[in-house]
Order: sequence, then structure tokens, then C-alpha cells
Amino acid sequence: MDQPWLVVGLGNPGERYARNRHNAGYQVVDQLAAEIGGKFSSHRSRAAVLEGRLPPVAGQPGPRLVLAKPSVFMNESGGPVAGLINFYRVPIDQLIIIHDELDLPFGVLRLKQGGGEGGHNGLRSISRSTDSKNYLRVRVGIGRPPGRMDPADYVLKDVPAADREEFRLVVGEAADAVTSIAMSGFAATQGRVNAIG
Repeated sequence: MDQPWLVVGLGNPGERYARNRHNAGYQVVDQLAAEIGGKFSSHRSRAAVLEGRLPPVAGQPGPRLVLAKPSVFMNESGGPVAGLINFYRVPIDQLIIIHDELDLPFGVLRLKQGGGEGGHNGLRSISRSTDSKNYLRVRVGIGRPPGRMDPADYVLKDVPAADREEFRLVVGEAADAVTSIAMSGFAATQGRVNAIG
């Protein structure tokens, strides 16, 4: 069966948040959309959705991807994700969540399946709404806030100009990791990505 991969980038909707550290997930999904082509359209699950395929492999059609950006605030992401899972009948191990990660140094990419949410309200909402923590995570490191800065303030600040090129690179690496998961499987991709740096 040609089961799609549901690839959800977490972020906050609206122009004022577009370049925030917290919107790393949206940016990765936008990168994937640019690579496979097509336009996002509004879905009844309260998300912007783009359905597409990766390039053919050995004469066979490439894997199906459903790219999604919830059109609600980060801490309410679970409702749209659960709605998309039901609509596309996606098993939990073919749900890929892309999110910013305070507990990784800036520019570091790591893959993980299951586990805790590390205080991330978007992940907490998804775990609650799907009744599972066993989904796949693509974690984009944004580092810890400097000094005594509140993490909630830090994640809602734009990536500084001096760091934007490095951030653009890790967004590209995260998009490549999603493609690799769909083509080669999670375990092989995780072993390769998590061995770097």
C-alpha cells in the first residue's frame, strides 16, 4: 500500500513569527515544498497542506509525502496533527514532526523516535492528541538562551543576522533527513545523521 509520510513542521502562524527560532519546523517544510513543487492549500484539519511525491526510484514512483503546517499556535498543534493522521490514515511511525530544540547546540540536527517532550509545548500537545509519543522527531538545535533570558522569549526572537546562513544550512540538512527517512527508513537515517558532530 502506498502509505504517505505525514511531515509536520511546527511553528506559529503569521508574518511576525516567520523568522523566529521557534519556527524552524515551518521553514524545513517550506524547503521540502520548494523541492517537490506545488502549493500549500488550506485543509479542514486546520493546517496548510501540500501533497506530493519524492523523485522516482529505480523506475518506481517515489514515496508520497503530505507536508503540513498547523495554522494554529504551537501549543495547540495536536488537534490538527490528529486530524491529519485520521484523514490520511497515517500510522504513528510514519508521522515526522520537525521542531526547534533548546537542548541541542545551535545548528545541530538530531533524529529521535519517541521519548519525552523536553518542555516543548508543541510536542506535548501532539502526544496528548495522538495518545502516543512514538512519532519520529527531526530536532533542529537552536541552543540555550544567553544569561538569564527566559526561554519563552528566546524562542520567539528572530535568528540573528550573523547566524542566518548557518541556520539556513541546518534547515536544508533537516529537509534532506526527511527525504532520507522516506527513501531509506528511519533507523539508517538516524544512524547517519546522529553520528555527525
